[in-house]
Amino acid sequence: MQADLGDLNAFVAVTRAKGFRDAARLSGRSASGLSEAIRRLEAGLGVRLLNRTTRSVAPTEAGLRLLERLAPALSEIDAALDVVNTFRDRPAGTLKLNVPVSASRLVLPRIVPAFLAAYPEIRLEIITEESFVDVLASGCDAGIRYGERLEQDMIAVPIGPRVQRFAAAAAPSYLDRSGRPAHPRDLLAHACLRGRFESGAMPPWEFERDGEVVTVDPAGPLVVRMGGGSDLAVDAAIAGSGIAYHFEDWLAPHFESGALEPVLKDWWQDFDGPYLYYPGRRLVPAPLRAFIDFVRAGAERS
Repeated sequence: MQADLGDLNAFVAVTRAKGFRDAARLSGRSASGLSEAIRRLEAGLGVRLLNRTTRSVAPTEAGLRLLERLAPALSEIDAALDVVNTFRDRPAGTLKLNVPVSASRLVLPRIVPAFLAAYPEIRLEIITEESFVDVLASGCDAGIRYGERLEQDMIAVPIGPRVQRFAAAAAPSYLDRSGRPAHPRDLLAHACLRGRFESGAMPPWEFERDGEVVTVDPAGPLVVRMGGGSDLAVDAAIAGSGIAYHFEDWLAPHFESGALEPVLKDWWQDFDGPYLYYPGRRLVPAPLRAFIDFVRAGAERS
């Protein structure tokens, strides 16, 4: 049976998104069109590929086996077609990046406007997600993450500030009322506003001074989802609910306005900045190559 390439792409999109509505949003196709494509594909193959309920869509065993073989093959087709881009005066196409919320807020605003101006025929799509993902399996060309979360078979290109810090902060009113911590372990007696990853992990707070590293796991009245809930934690800190722990650059405007006061500043720990990462086992699409070259050129100028 010779399946339509568009129907195969629809199957991959729906399976990756785990639903027709999200697949339609990410692919730019209609949910009804995707549903019809899946029905057509299943009828042609004579086997059910997806189990559908009112709340979710999941691949059958046959669907899983097809996805395992199909996703890499479609990626190779995309790479083969992208070779044509090398004959253009300017690269064109869509570049999909999977990034954490912190990168979309603190790194990309300094890069994206100039990149779009330099490459008007490239459409940039940003997907924010906190967990480390297989960029190919997620339908993205590349991602941004920190070094400790990169796999060995990934190519990593430095992007954004090369040194960052996590900062602790609280409203002056809270510190006047509850006291100002002098040592990281003092945080155990304070109301601390925590963050939790989608996986359920709640990272501890880490501080360092003169070679001494102190890790604390304080409690508090508020826990938010890392990334999407970060602004709520910061707003709660500004309102006097407790001590927040976040990227220094994220909190900097509130330090400048006086809404927040630095806490334990001598203990703030430096760490390496983020990386643009992508698989090293495939031809780099022209839009991604343009973005990589643009990022590297910007790093050389700075």
